[in-house]
Amino acid sequence: MSTTTTPTSPTATTTTPTFAATFLDETVDIVGKVDTDEVERLAEALAAVRDHGGRLFVLGVGGSAGHAGHAVNDFRKLCGFEAYAPTDNVAELTARTNDEGWDTTFEQWLLGSRIRPGDGVLVFSVGGGDRERNVSANIVRAVDLAREAGVKVFGIVGRDGGHTARVADACVVVPPLYDERITPHTEGLCAVLWHLLVSHPRLQVAPTKWESVR
Repeated sequence: MSTTTTPTSPTATTTTPTFAATFLDETVDIVGKVDTDEVERLAEALAAVRDHGGRLFVLGVGGSAGHAGHAVNDFRKLCGFEAYAPTDNVAELTARTNDEGWDTTFEQWLLGSRIRPGDGVLVFSVGGGDRERNVSANIVRAVDLAREAGVKVFGIVGRDGGHTARVADACVVVPPLYDERITPHTEGLCAVLWHLLVSHPRLQVAPTKWESVR
């Protein structure tokens, strides 16, 4: 562990953890408490969508939108999915927001994509949406549409009480152990977990570049 030394007297010193050490110690603690059985269940459920010809729609807002675009690349290239993220199409996303409102953006995008049974929706979100508090309403509406359409709903979130975790067919909750840093830990470990998934032997069908270079 990296530390800083703070002089207290000519003959004594005390050490306090640096922020970097504290943050990484928290990360290790959270990783150790992730439900790996649920991760395996999510991998198997995603594989079933692909193996039966279903498409995968990855939804996220803010930093999770960045994750969604990156994950779509990996699910397509490494795992053989037909996968899409609505946030990758900025023109359509902003047109729908401007003309129809933010809350319906993902729902209407899924309707325009003719979402159907056999498809899957994968949500990346810190809270997973909350209808009562009107938080991430576009995720809530998209998840509800997916369920009504007979589509499997999956998630990687940081709250087990959020809408996604409550209704999903499989959902990994990043344990919210440190209230003051739930967002960075959830978003950081979301990237770890979906990289785990696209590397999972049940899902990965193509090699990554550097591992194939000798």
